[in-house]
Amino acid sequence: MDWNDYDAALFDLDGVITPTAEVHMRAWDQMFNDFLRDRGEGQPYTDEDYFEYVDGKPRYDGVRSFLASRGIELPEGDPSDAPETESVAGLGNRKNADFEEILQDEGVEPYPGSVTLVKALQARGTKMAIVSSSRNAAAVLAAARMLDYFPVIVSGKEAGERGLAGKPAPDTFLDAAAQLGVPKERAVVFEDALSGVQAGAAGDFGLVIGVDRGVGEDALISNGADVVVDDLEELA
Repeated sequence: MDWNDYDAALFDLDGVITPTAEVHMRAWDQMFNDFLRDRGEGQPYTDEDYFEYVDGKPRYDGVRSFLASRGIELPEGDPSDAPETESVAGLGNRKNADFEEILQDEGVEPYPGSVTLVKALQARGTKMAIVSSSRNAAAVLAAARMLDYFPVIVSGKEAGERGLAGKPAPDTFLDAAAQLGVPKERAVVFEDALSGVQAGAAGDFGLVIGVDRGVGEDALISNGADVVVDDLEELA
């Protein structure tokens, strides 16, 4: 691709810059299967459920989506709910506690190919932002020693505080482009989740690049990606 056609790169974090998608998957698996087991539900939560109902969405939206798929109704609860509370917010908070424990115990290293591209874009003066549904985005970037590359971070925390709709709505990506001072037509979206490429397509950005970390090229293309790569180093 010709980077002269674009002025900004808007990166999802988990699964694009860092392999924390794997940590998130493990945390969701642990939380939902503990919950289902305690309720005596026979059908376990699987990786297919993650990609279909959870991947890329704000945390509480992911909880709602999966519970609806199983016909399970819980009270909405409040963001202050304890992780032990059987509510949408409580389950979301339980998942976050599991995620933080795994991240603290094991740390995180960025994808080498992603580091190569980010450094190349920094050298050529391309503006960069992180657009992540995760409320832990800044902490993950700091742990991966990548925080200084991204002057703009639109995470689930900022989106919630400012009332921005989460992915698959394009609002968080549009907000990041606006903060960078770049028209959407001159911005590239990088996403590994179906809800993320849907958001990029809905925002009518200059280019939507799907990063295939397991979802599959066909699924990414059919949901809005213009191009699919296996590793970001291909674009450096």
